[in-house]
Amino acid sequence: QLQLVESGGGLVQPGGSLRLSCAASGSVLNVYGIGWFRQAPGKEREGVSCISRRGSSTKYSDSVKGRFTISRDNNKNTVYLQMNSLKPEDTAVYYCAAGLFISQDLCVFSGYDYWGQGTQVTVSS
Repeated sequence: QLQLVESGGGLVQPGGSLRLSCAASGSVLNVYGIGWFRQAPGKEREGVSCISRRGSSTKYSDSVKGRFTISRDNNKNTVYLQMNSLKPEDTAVYYCAAGLFISQDLCVFSGYDYWGQGTQVTVSS
């Protein structure tokens, strides 16, 4: 069974950068579409970014567009989320998720089958 482990979170000042990693084990990652989600205290979980199975399609929420970049290295069974120009409102627990979508070009914020445990990102001075 696929297992996902996020890493790379931490405390960063506003304007700083972090790179989150989502490492997969138990299965090859290239059969899954991957999404990054986040949940701040008292708020609902929201989709941040996603990437299709073969990396041909990506999507970003309006709140992170132009600042975050998702990528995947199927050889390393890992997906990354590069986060630049971080703002205090980016503070949240970030989760990666994997979905067995029929289309290898599908990138959506719903329908995921497997989830990681999350990594905390705190943006504060």
